[in-house]
Amino acid sequence: MSHRSRRVRWLVGTCVSTVAVALLLVVGGPGPRSPRQGAGGGAGNGAGTGTAVGAYLHYGSPGVARMAELSRWLGGTELRAGHTYLPGDTWTNIEGAPDSLRTWARWRKERGDRLFVLNVPMQERNEAGVPDGRVAELIRAGARGANDHHFRRLAGRLVDLGVPDTVIVLGWEMNGFNYTHRCRPDPENWKAYWRRIVAAMRSVQGQRFRFDFAPNRGSDAIAWTRCYPGDDVVDVVGMDSYDQEPGRTFDEQVTQPYGLQQQVDFAKAHGKRISYPEWGLFRHGDNPEYVRRMLAWFAQHEPLYHSITDYCPHGVWQCGQNPRSAQVFREVLSD
Repeated sequence: MSHRSRRVRWLVGTCVSTVAVALLLVVGGPGPRSPRQGAGGGAGNGAGTGTAVGAYLHYGSPGVARMAELSRWLGGTELRAGHTYLPGDTWTNIEGAPDSLRTWARWRKERGDRLFVLNVPMQERNEAGVPDGRVAELIRAGARGANDHHFRRLAGRLVDLGVPDTVIVLGWEMNGFNYTHRCRPDPENWKAYWRRIVAAMRSVQGQRFRFDFAPNRGSDAIAWTRCYPGDDVVDVVGMDSYDQEPGRTFDEQVTQPYGLQQQVDFAKAHGKRISYPEWGLFRHGDNPEYVRRMLAWFAQHEPLYHSITDYCPHGVWQCGQNPRSAQVFREVLSD
């Protein structure tokens, strides 16, 4: 969500073991069993069948190790979606400099049915509070091709690492107020800029990327439909959806303008699969009904993948403050 700083994601997890043990004592449950494929769509593969279950657990290499730990906590359920973010501080990092990409690439290549999901900023200084006027200038420069070389370098690095089929969540939550890669200051040139990035990354030999257009749920700063760059440059219509307003109840989150139902309908009209790169608890505290309804929504609509944001206050495994929600998550997704 645009009001959260992603820097929190970098710091989460220093006390994970203590929290995880405490949560295990709260919810209990059976030991590991044989893995299953992700819930909601049966056995899937990297080519896009079924629903891959994932969680954001840490941006770097510790996130990979925690995937196995979370799977064990779920009784052996296979987590097929590995989800991380590139830092948006410098162009060097957006080009794929973090060494943890190697660890994520190894994880992806261990099984043919896994998805590697990578959030990619469209601008450096992405959380620096850049004013609208400057954002508009940066959007126009990007639309003219000023940043093409950065994204070609990222694409080449991903291909070289053996993950040419990465799902790229490009410019996520673009309909919000805060990120420097936000759409509102110049929607038309923002769409042109997205198209330039996709063209640059697709120009790299060997790539098979899928591009995920993932706004915040709701209208936020601008209706996300105004930012949609075109069917030829979008492969998946995603949505980041946390338990907060607009939408006090889950039903309201479904039916509100630019909410969950509109996402499903929009994707169907455009011949796209859906996804949920970020979801989790938030303003309404430990809310097991929200978790139950979200998981039922996934089972009904079979997204390509869903990835819970698993740190406080959003999470259910690394965050001990949501024991009732954790129990529901575990009961529904355990093998």
